[in-house]
Amino acid sequence: MSKVPMTVEGHLALDEECKFLTSVERPEIITAIAVAREHGDLKENAEYHAAKDRQGMIEARIKDLESKLSRAQIIDATTMGGDTVKFGATVTVFDEDTEEEHTYKIVGEDEAEVSQGKVSVTSPIARAMITKEVGDVVEVRAPAGTRSLEIIGVAWV
Repeated sequence: MSKVPMTVEGHLALDEECKFLTSVERPEIITAIAVAREHGDLKENAEYHAAKDRQGMIEARIKDLESKLSRAQIIDATTMGGDTVKFGATVTVFDEDTEEEHTYKIVGEDEAEVSQGKVSVTSPIARAMITKEVGDVVEVRAPAGTRSLEIIGVAWV
């Protein structure tokens, strides 16, 4: 099984979600199924079928989270340094096409949130920047076309 890279914050968030699902959501759905069963014929009981579907989704998510947490390779960016872009780095770039600055933090797949400037390590922009240094220009192939980005800063926050 392959390791799943994630930041300390990402691991904590996944762990909290897993605990919430197992300690709150799972018992609630078990209760909802029991209540729906009391309404009679299960073949035509929409409430029962909806609760069972929800239970399936919750159990699948718990299994997925437990798998990722067991394979987690937690990387603490605050202990790293240097001008080379690696997992966990916060990278400031200058977009040569739009002449705008952007800041991206390279995180694990489950932590990515583009609106917060967090990009997955497997995204095209992160893959283009990994191993590059301050001053390098990278070409990023995106659905909207190719973009030229100059790396102007690497921070370890």
